[in-house]
Amino acid sequence: CASGRAELTYGGLLHQITRVKEKFSRNNITHNDRVAIVLPNGPEIATAFFSIASFATAAPLNPAYTKEEFDFYLSDLCVKALVLEKGNTGPARISALQKELPIFEIEALANEPAGTFDLISTNTEKMVASASFSDPDDQALVLHTSGTTSRPKIVPLTNNNICASAQNIMNTLELTTKDKCLNIMPLFHIHGLIAAALSTLRAGGSIFCSHGFNALNFFSLLKESEATWYTAVPTMHQAILSRSTNNNSLIKNTHLRMVRSSSASLPPQVMKELEKTFGCPVIEAYGMTEASHQMASNPLNGAPRRPGTVGQAAGPEIAVMEEDGLDFVGTNGKGEIVIRGSNVFSGYENNTQANDSAFTDGWFRTGDQGVIDQDGYITITGRLKEIINRGGEKISPREVDELLLNHPAIQQVVTFSIPHHNLGEDVAAAIVLNKGETISENDLRDYARSYLAAFKVPRKIIFLEEIPKGPTGKLQRIGLAEKLGLL
Repeated sequence: CASGRAELTYGGLLHQITRVKEKFSRNNITHNDRVAIVLPNGPEIATAFFSIASFATAAPLNPAYTKEEFDFYLSDLCVKALVLEKGNTGPARISALQKELPIFEIEALANEPAGTFDLISTNTEKMVASASFSDPDDQALVLHTSGTTSRPKIVPLTNNNICASAQNIMNTLELTTKDKCLNIMPLFHIHGLIAAALSTLRAGGSIFCSHGFNALNFFSLLKESEATWYTAVPTMHQAILSRSTNNNSLIKNTHLRMVRSSSASLPPQVMKELEKTFGCPVIEAYGMTEASHQMASNPLNGAPRRPGTVGQAAGPEIAVMEEDGLDFVGTNGKGEIVIRGSNVFSGYENNTQANDSAFTDGWFRTGDQGVIDQDGYITITGRLKEIINRGGEKISPREVDELLLNHPAIQQVVTFSIPHHNLGEDVAAAIVLNKGETISENDLRDYARSYLAAFKVPRKIIFLEEIPKGPTGKLQRIGLAEKLGLL
């Protein structure tokens, strides 16, 4: 469903999927053929994803990409067709035309249930038998890694992978047909596609598709949708909290039974404030593209939720491996988190070098450093690539973040590395202050020095109106020094 639109039934969704499948069949597109989807957030991108993934391979792309980025992604993915919103004359269309790719236009049917659309094509069609739905081992979804420190890698995910993850999330959140998810996550990213959309579909529930996250209208959508839950990244939760005091009356009439957070570490302070604001549990989960999203989660009922942890294994097997890959570490030992299971992909496409380093004895190496305690709760101490090496002293940026967030003047913080001519790296922090607050760099260092070892105290502090974020709203740690002109 969507704002101002009638609800689409499961029968209506199947009819829409069948119409799309037949249209693409007449254009000779079938199992494992890749179809790029460049659509704004809303109900149409959700039904387009469900439709295309059911008989071919969906390749959702960020509509904000430039012409050069579309040139790269359309070529790298070897797509056979492009799906656009009717009237889109932007860089995606230009790139596709230059590559002579078939283009399909989606025209939303305003007077029909949310997510129903006509598919328009000027391509020459053949009268052929309709293609069958995909097999379990066929590719359903293909995405790229972020490519923050290297060329983006292609992550192919099968129907088995994404359905296993959807089942895991459904089980963790105890989703039923009575649940309705308010989706505010972009649907070109694994978090929104699997955690919000596919897990809801698996449970037989409802999805209220917003047109993207906007803190200004979030509370009105929460009221209109009568949603029982939503999932978001921590920066979105923080933006929601910043407007909560102006929406107390709406909050009192919400139907939320839980709030979920994933894709970046949730500061314990934010978790506490969310639970206080909405009066329901906040479930922090741990996910990544290569695992079709969810790997671990704090439990909803039964065992306790532990702020600062990502909970317990919630689908795949999880262990901690020595960084040299020679052995596993014991309880509370620090090392690299590794996973294996039916939701985990089988390897990067056409990238033997990356696969050789990413897999050890069938375990996928996440690149995250962490520990698992005696109760199976996992604490992420940092990305291995993000750990700051200050003259041999290893510093977890997340530890510094969480300490500084305890200061009442601070709204957001990202700790990151900057070059140092003798030590190799030193500690820096980008800070956003709460409205009306002021504090000097020296006072903030004195505060940090009261709780942290001297080598962990940021030597460089930068006050910003806004910290740069990625396309999904995650704060950017890697590459921040360059963006801020500190190299």
